[in-house]
Amino acid sequence: MALSHNEIGVINFIATLLSIPIIGAGIWLTTLLDNSCVKILQWPVVILGLLMLVVGIAGLMGGFGRISWLLLFYLVVMLVLIILLGCMVVFISMVTLQESGHIDYSGWLCRIVQVSYKWDQIRACLSSTGMCTELNQSYHFAQDFFNARITPLQSGCCKPPMQCGFTFVNPTYWISPINAAADMDCLLWNNEQTQLCYGCDSCKAGLLANIKNEWRRVHIILLITLIALICVYLVGCCEFRKAKTEDIFREYVQDFPLEMSTYENQDSPN
Repeated sequence: MALSHNEIGVINFIATLLSIPIIGAGIWLTTLLDNSCVKILQWPVVILGLLMLVVGIAGLMGGFGRISWLLLFYLVVMLVLIILLGCMVVFISMVTLQESGHIDYSGWLCRIVQVSYKWDQIRACLSSTGMCTELNQSYHFAQDFFNARITPLQSGCCKPPMQCGFTFVNPTYWISPINAAADMDCLLWNNEQTQLCYGCDSCKAGLLANIKNEWRRVHIILLITLIALICVYLVGCCEFRKAKTEDIFREYVQDFPLEMSTYENQDSPN
């Protein structure tokens, strides 16, 4: 029995460690400018990871301490958390497969940026960051800027669309559009550093493209963690069942000599 409970403790320790990638993925999202402005996925991921950590610690205590009710609590709650993680993985998969870097399509994220008051909040948040200022500090010449690999968010929000034909002065200051009617964003561009192209459709598309790429990375981490958790959980259930069987057998073995002794006393001649 002791061996089974120790095995359960080791299994629960592994399950506890698997909460770390989930927490790490959520914290990583909080450090990204776009996700910190949209505020959709990062905190649910962090909270789910923390809950798994707490429940895993409870399972550790139940395994090594041989506390059956705590182990049962662990198995029930962990099952619920695994189901929630599975739902989150499916949700991210559906969103990232559906969304793209264009604004002329329907999608869950797209509808968020198309709602005026929500986009106004996101736009204000983006303009308060230093993502466009960083371009001015990094690139002083047109050739360097055009050869640079900037993010879709910076490309959509910090400069006018290339089809407008603006003349480069610096990454966030452009003059003399050749074709102002080429795109509605050409008319929305403003050299004022707090405005730039934050109101442009290209900025919304860049935001969606950035989020899509980042969420895909998180999706891979969560999917691998989910598969590992399911495997660990199933092994834990088997070990729990084995431990309970050993407990029942041990109680039976302990009671069996007493029953035999009573039987022999009853049959012995007076």
